[in-house]
Amino acid sequence: MAKNKNTPQKVEKTKLAATAPSAPNVDIGIKDGDRKKIAEGLSGYLADAYTLYLKTHNFHWNVTGPMFNSLHTMFETQYTEQWTALDEVAERIRALGYNAPGSYREFVNLTSIPEEPGLSDSADWREMVRQLVTGNEAVCRTARRVLAVADDAGDDPSVDLLTQRLQTHEKYAWMLRSLLQ
Repeated sequence: MAKNKNTPQKVEKTKLAATAPSAPNVDIGIKDGDRKKIAEGLSGYLADAYTLYLKTHNFHWNVTGPMFNSLHTMFETQYTEQWTALDEVAERIRALGYNAPGSYREFVNLTSIPEEPGLSDSADWREMVRQLVTGNEAVCRTARRVLAVADDAGDDPSVDLLTQRLQTHEKYAWMLRSLLQ
């Protein structure tokens, strides 16, 4: 006689696996308070870098005039490189055990780069370049402050990351400034 599929079958009780333990505390050789200070500093740096990225991309889209082709290309090169670097900074914050900021509101609250007037109109290319020089220099200042905190805490990966970013943004500021001299 065939079994009726609708007949309740004896269900074997299985022992559930023990609940997985929660993740261990972050213990990478940097004191908790230092990790927090570094992560907060990197969050401010990330906000500055994201704001600069967005401004550079905006100017790439909206540049006009006799410098259009060279600036359009230069801005694209810069914002593409900046985009990749943003991920590295956010991942470093996560490695330190903290959440990386990721909303416009958070970035606006954390950035030291002000939104400048004239962005809704087609700004003169010289004003765009001036704003990007100023923005790159602001990112450098923030990076130096965080680098000092990371160095004092012995956080070599953050020091290395910030040193690389400083080198890039100092170069961008120099290249852009040269266009205005």
